[in-house]
Amino acid sequence: MKKSKQAGGTGNSGTHRSGVAAIAGRTNVGKSTLLNRILGQKLSIVSPKAQTTRQQVLAILTRPGFQVVFADTPGVMKPGSPLQEHMIKASFRALSGADLSLLIVEATLERHPDDSLLLEHLKLFKGPRILAINKIDLVPKEYLLPQIDSYHRGGLFEAIVPVSALKGEGVEALVGEIVRHLPAGPALYAEDQVAVQPLRFFASELIRETLYELLREELPYATAVKIDEYREQSGRKTYILALIYTERDSQKGIIIGRKGETLKRIGEVARKKIEKLAGEPVYLELRVKVKEKWSRNESFLNMVGYTRDS
Repeated sequence: MKKSKQAGGTGNSGTHRSGVAAIAGRTNVGKSTLLNRILGQKLSIVSPKAQTTRQQVLAILTRPGFQVVFADTPGVMKPGSPLQEHMIKASFRALSGADLSLLIVEATLERHPDDSLLLEHLKLFKGPRILAINKIDLVPKEYLLPQIDSYHRGGLFEAIVPVSALKGEGVEALVGEIVRHLPAGPALYAEDQVAVQPLRFFASELIRETLYELLREELPYATAVKIDEYREQSGRKTYILALIYTERDSQKGIIIGRKGETLKRIGEVARKKIEKLAGEPVYLELRVKVKEKWSRNESFLNMVGYTRDS
């Protein structure tokens, strides 16, 4: 996918650097928020609910002197279904093929058990490791400094950077550390490209994000979105047909709403997000279907893109 607008930013002088930085972290630590802040536009789903990112997003930051390909991966959690198993494997697979690993943790007094799991896995990573301590705007400094010291004493990271992805604090310093630890080399992708996946992938993600935003808490985890048709039309709006799958008829009724009003609202909000990302108008059609226990159905997961090898 290419840029809808030219991104700004400062570059670095001297040797050109490029490489893949895999973003790792447990669920809901702000990985997607941080990536969107770095890029200056939304490419990853953001939600206060955990486990919103299900597939790896490959996003590209290009500035004078460097190019970073960020792999935003699903958050690590204990697997409870084939879908969650896919998410965990996607996270660890991204690390294995990266030039640099970026671990995101929260600024808290006590270390989360899932963070310890990731730290053990990172010991096997051969490249540079950078730690970003996120949400520093939520804790007093006397909580933050002992946490930084604890990670320093662990000796695992080449750099530790406190950040607030929500407010942007420390983000440019983090980008600087990432670039400093990347290998020298030419750009891997065209300068105007911001993502490896096509726009139809992000259209699906933005529809799913809208479901998280507009529907009650328990419903979005039982939904999947598949772009059934994506048709660019000369002189006319791009046509997108998206299928929203639920596990029960009652969930389908919630999504459609009284006289179809809820589904209409979902379509309006999602369409505006897609148009903002694409930089052009689209015609979005939504249909809702029931697929019982889809999150445990391997063939269905393959159909909607949640493959074991993706």
